[in-house]
Amino acid sequence: MLETIKYRIYPSLLNCYDRYLRGKLGGEELIDRVNRIPVPQTIAQARGVSFEDAVIKGTGEELYDPEILRKVRALLPRPMVKTQVYCEYQLGDVLFYGYVDVIGKMLAVDIKTTSLYIPDCFAQSHQNLYLPALKSKGIRSLRYVITDFEEVYQEEYSQSVDLTYQEEQIKSFCGFLEEHRKRITDLRIFNLLPR
Repeated sequence: MLETIKYRIYPSLLNCYDRYLRGKLGGEELIDRVNRIPVPQTIAQARGVSFEDAVIKGTGEELYDPEILRKVRALLPRPMVKTQVYCEYQLGDVLFYGYVDVIGKMLAVDIKTTSLYIPDCFAQSHQNLYLPALKSKGIRSLRYVITDFEEVYQEEYSQSVDLTYQEEQIKSFCGFLEEHRKRITDLRIFNLLPR
């Protein structure tokens, strides 16, 4: 029997919390992210979205190196069953949810862009929780396809990946939410409003 959902959390918010814990994001900034106060999209973020569209939809391909596009596309599942796939995973009283870029029959892929790639940097990514969320769809592994626009890299994680770090951080984040509950105006995070 599943517990009643008290919190609804998505990966980019957990990434902000991780940055907060490492002193790279202030408490006020984190509260603003929880409250979904709009922040302007950075040039890097816009480029990442544009690159993903170029890879998957073929729009704006002329903006990117054809060899980089070819290498990224070669790492996508064949056939591509679906793009922008919603998935959710309940962990105790927390519903973790988000969208993975592409799924095939047994492989999910998330496309990433970066200015500097560090090997194994996605080992503790909160998006690894997409694995249990997609297990019922037959997904056996999650591959990150990463480019710094000079080269293409990949990291792949299977259903047996250790998610202890992510699970502990979710529990810690729920504590943060409770501690700052009076300052949180977007009640969707507490599962009190429709999505």
